[in-house]
Amino acid sequence: MATLHWDPIDDRAVDTARMLAADAVEKVGNGHPGTAMSLAPVAYLLYQKIMRRDPADHGWLGRDRFILSAGHSSLTQYVQLYLAGDGLELADLQALRTWGSKTPGHPEYGHTDGVEITTGPLGQGLASAVGFAYAARYERGLFDPETAAGESPFDHHVYVIASDGDLQEGVTAEASSLAGHQQLGNLVVVYDSNQISIEDDTDIAFTEDVAKRYEAYGWHVQTVDWKKSGDYVEDVSELNDAFDAAKAETGKPSIIILKTIIGWPAPNKQNTGKIHGSALGADELAATKEVLGFDPEQTFVVADEILEHTRGNARDRAAEAKETWQQAFDAWAAANPERKALLDRLEAGELPGALEDALPVFEPGKDVSTRAASGKVINALAARLPELWGGSADLAESNLTTINDAESFIPAEHSTHEFSGNAFGRVLHFGIREHAMAAIVNGIVLHGKTRAFGGTFLIFSDYMRPAVRLAALMGIPSIYVWTHDSVALGEDGPTHQPIEQLSSLRAIPGLSVVRPADANETAYAWLEILKRRGGPAGIALTRQNIPVFERGEGAASGDTLASAANAAKGAYVLAEAASGEPEVILLATGSEVQVALAAREQLAADGVQARVVSVPSLEWFEEQDQAYRESVLPASVTARVSVEAGLALTWQRYLGTRGRAVSIEHFGASADYKTLFREFGITAEAVVAAAKESLASA
Repeated sequence: MATLHWDPIDDRAVDTARMLAADAVEKVGNGHPGTAMSLAPVAYLLYQKIMRRDPADHGWLGRDRFILSAGHSSLTQYVQLYLAGDGLELADLQALRTWGSKTPGHPEYGHTDGVEITTGPLGQGLASAVGFAYAARYERGLFDPETAAGESPFDHHVYVIASDGDLQEGVTAEASSLAGHQQLGNLVVVYDSNQISIEDDTDIAFTEDVAKRYEAYGWHVQTVDWKKSGDYVEDVSELNDAFDAAKAETGKPSIIILKTIIGWPAPNKQNTGKIHGSALGADELAATKEVLGFDPEQTFVVADEILEHTRGNARDRAAEAKETWQQAFDAWAAANPERKALLDRLEAGELPGALEDALPVFEPGKDVSTRAASGKVINALAARLPELWGGSADLAESNLTTINDAESFIPAEHSTHEFSGNAFGRVLHFGIREHAMAAIVNGIVLHGKTRAFGGTFLIFSDYMRPAVRLAALMGIPSIYVWTHDSVALGEDGPTHQPIEQLSSLRAIPGLSVVRPADANETAYAWLEILKRRGGPAGIALTRQNIPVFERGEGAASGDTLASAANAAKGAYVLAEAASGEPEVILLATGSEVQVALAAREQLAADGVQARVVSVPSLEWFEEQDQAYRESVLPASVTARVSVEAGLALTWQRYLGTRGRAVSIEHFGASADYKTLFREFGITAEAVVAAAKESLASA
């Protein structure tokens, strides 16, 4: 094992980090000082001695990734970013948790340089770190599969600091099981086992043997106990050796169970819940400074030689690491011009030219479920996009998310008679782990520029919601495929039939919910999703077959329906009123668009001019300029009807006081979909009645 060079100035830097954390929380009056104090030597060891990173280049391809899953202990990371010279200064630590600061209460991706992921809800960081490790391996397969392990410029590690709270959350159990199954030797987790949470001693609710649990998952498990002697000794050399052993184990993910005392060395509040989530208080803070040899009358003290040492060390280590890495990268680039061109395209966030030409064209007059259409689109695009990969939470045959003739992303020994795989495969299998699936997809997208998707039934988006919300908060382009999108899934009954899901998902700021009307609209919806990189999208797809509409090339005119390419605008005039001047507008999504079209014909027979607007995505429509939105939904036409087999909640803003909703405001039932639509009033007749009622309300 490599010798650890640790000098007295390193001890002083660690103690400085402790006091900066305590001072920052004391100044703002709230926060989590205890864990940041006791983890100061761990974080310092990682940032100053172990991780390959460059404080001046946070996008460096060769960097190790660091994820603070214990996001409440944000100062654990902020202080190290300050000491290493990543862009934070002392004033930023002093502005902790205040308006406009670079140091929010939990680390936020895109807000603070050096933060790889937003970690707030416990468990999300560790679960997404599994996605980071997935992505590192997949990208290795894309760009440099032949080079020996550990010798490629694409080899690096993913380091995580997790807490007792992280280990208690169910999402980490799902993700950790997958990490062991995948044999992710590039993932190294430090579990800070201080056994204190907000309710104090975790024995009140958490007594399992974590080591045995992770051994059962297939992880490499080590325990470093700084309390084993009876005295508390922060043995950084022992911890460094554990890191070395973890990196040497390339066939398993590693967890280092580090037994610490929270709040060390606060003389009275250490090892209590009082120091977990609140300031030390003036007296305890002063006493702690005296223990560490700091002036209790001074705050935010950083000796010049400390900052010179830490920033100089971080700078020098980066220069040495980057020089070695650059030589390997340049040699790879020279030997692999096609792969280098692919890397350049992905780094630029660009799609190949003429990608629209790859879209399958579905012939009108046939009935095709949008889930089936989506499966064909995925495969057509996958042939042009090696960066596109994904799978399902054990529902590949239902979600139709499998890339045909592609191998699965699994160690070869886990191949089955249904799926053959290898370490660099392309088809993902998450098992029945929807929450981890969403978090892992987020981690994949955050790690690099590949595009990953994960599929399940729309009803089970509820299991994914915390990770979906974080993707929206971070503005990252994760893709979620949700099939069986309404009560029309039929006989499985109300437990599986989504009612409130579309509305509740639309309530997430920054998430695009896309529900295409037919097979060709599905193709263009996928194309638009891939063009976007500013936030996540969920595409909601039918189980049942629905008509493929006969369309024209451009805008709607007379009885000619508009081109499906208009789906990119979020909402468009699919069928114009025969006179060109609508009296009523029918807005519909997904399988209910056919219902609106049938109602238009019935209304026309009654002398009522109706326009049908297909609305695959309310979010995309809201992005269009006012002139376009007015052209689709003119303010002068106030008679309106929305048609969607779910809650009407998200349609009210478009309906106004005269509008009416054809919707389902209750749970479903077990029956075939035609019966359900008839019994629940999702019919052309119901739309006609609603339209006439809206017209009569003037």
